[in-house]
Amino acid sequence: MVNITEKIKEIEDEMRRTQSDRKLARLRAQLLEPVGGAGSGGGAGFDVSKSGDARVALVGFPSVGKSTFLSKITKTKSEAAAYSFTTLTAIPGVLEYGGAEIQILDLPGIIEGASEGKGRGRQVISAAKTSDLILMVLDATKRAEQRALLEAELDAVGIRLNKEPPYVIPYRQLCGDSNTNTVPNLDEKMVYNVLRDYKILNCEVLVRDENATIDDFIDVIMKDHRKYIRCLYVYNKVDSIGLEFLDALAREPYTAVMSCELDLGVQDVVERIWKELRLMRLYTKRKGEDPKFDEALIVRQDSTIEDVCDQIHRTIKDTFKYAMVWGASARHVPQRVGLAHMVADEDVVSIVAK
Repeated sequence: MVNITEKIKEIEDEMRRTQSDRKLARLRAQLLEPVGGAGSGGGAGFDVSKSGDARVALVGFPSVGKSTFLSKITKTKSEAAAYSFTTLTAIPGVLEYGGAEIQILDLPGIIEGASEGKGRGRQVISAAKTSDLILMVLDATKRAEQRALLEAELDAVGIRLNKEPPYVIPYRQLCGDSNTNTVPNLDEKMVYNVLRDYKILNCEVLVRDENATIDDFIDVIMKDHRKYIRCLYVYNKVDSIGLEFLDALAREPYTAVMSCELDLGVQDVVERIWKELRLMRLYTKRKGEDPKFDEALIVRQDSTIEDVCDQIHRTIKDTFKYAMVWGASARHVPQRVGLAHMVADEDVVSIVAK
């Protein structure tokens, strides 16, 4: 009798937990609705057109040094002062590095409760969501509290930092019940209830990630509202902390340190931006001519010759015959390759048309 009573209690506790998780997921989903309705921009002062080869968003609390950093690495002068909310709109600048033009977006300081709309927080976060890299600028003397709060605000609106999408695939079925393979952190009944909440009644779920949780599964269902973005944590004002603490901080993953006031480490942060964006420089060459080393073509890592063609002009593939490649990606120099060939940083490419 005691065992039966304990089992009933366990089932009741599980039902309450499942229901709470689903309610929490639905509330989180409400935060992901576009600011100002469908098709809306980020709001006045936030609808900056994306330009250049990549966009980096400067995110942080007020008065952590974002505006000073922008002024040091670009020709843009963003007002800086020793009081909160100096920047009230999104201020763009252009960082020229390695032949690339990288748009740097200085966003107003985020405050606690930003994901709920406090301090124009949702407009700021919506603008950050359009970036290729988030540069989270933190005060080195307040690092723990600032980082945790900012991560929570970004996570609440579907921005996943330094994470890959979970390997969970829902397949729509024409008939039959919902079904999922078993993994430790995913309860089949909870998965079924989540699918039902999102009006997916007949479905088979393939889970290839053994560490996947119910939140990961909801991310898959809500994939149009989730954004997986690389983040570089940049600690400013390191001149105010001890050397031992600074050394430990600099060794943390996805981390860089600097002092804008003393102009220390700023160039190191610029180099880390290039690395985290995973951009590559390619150089083009016409038959019988030398490569154009003064004009780099900027592409993403894992790009192919087909991507290179698209970058030059979308019609090039129509007359593409083959390409000649000099550099690290070539087995021998030069190598004749097709559209599927993957290029490497600083390759020289010559496109031959039919």
